[in-house]
Amino acid sequence: MRSYIIHMTGDQKRVQNVTRLMADLPQPEVVEAVNGRAILDQGDVALRNGDLHAPSYPFPLRAGEVGCFLSHRKCWQKIAAGSDPFGLIVEDDLAINPRKWRDVMELIDEHASTDHFIRLPAKLRETPIHTIAQQRDAQLFLPRRIGLQTVAQVVGKAAAARLLVATEILDRPVDTFLQMHWVHGQPVHTIIPNGVSELTEALGGSTIQSRPSGGKLAREFKRMFYRGQIALRSQRNQLPA
Repeated sequence: MRSYIIHMTGDQKRVQNVTRLMADLPQPEVVEAVNGRAILDQGDVALRNGDLHAPSYPFPLRAGEVGCFLSHRKCWQKIAAGSDPFGLIVEDDLAINPRKWRDVMELIDEHASTDHFIRLPAKLRETPIHTIAQQRDAQLFLPRRIGLQTVAQVVGKAAAARLLVATEILDRPVDTFLQMHWVHGQPVHTIIPNGVSELTEALGGSTIQSRPSGGKLAREFKRMFYRGQIALRSQRNQLPA
């Protein structure tokens, strides 16, 4: 299994962590992160204002979110075009607990396929519909609702191809889109606990700028309403075809 580490050249605060990940992950490769602002300035991306899929996303895409989405698509393209059945995609603020990570790697080696998308989230908030396998404490399962954030995931060759077709036009952040299994048709599995954590704050904060402070209450209401709509659509007890 190859590992793809998303990192933007010049981000000195994260270089040391990238070096650590290069030593810890299988067959690692650094993938240059996409500069969302440059892409937007060039007009080189097809965008919609949150209205391409239902439910509509209530916020405009920021440059950092565009860059993040396109960086993941870049990795999906590498996996889809490569010879390996699946690959590991991580962001450059990933940290892992080696002992727990070994259990995760065993589950992946035994159960991952070209059709799988398996999340390795830092926040352990997902509830299983169907548990597939367990290695000590680590459980591989299909969650009822797909969680947010994309610090680490295993993506199969066929799954990557499906997601590329479904994301030729962007209208919301990548993690929010991945929750929409009824749109992209890709079952999304999870392994937790997994030994994964994020070093975002320790490495200088998010590379995606925060939203303006004005209208905070209105934004929180929109976010709550949107998440409520997503929560109504649970994944079904199924495996990839």
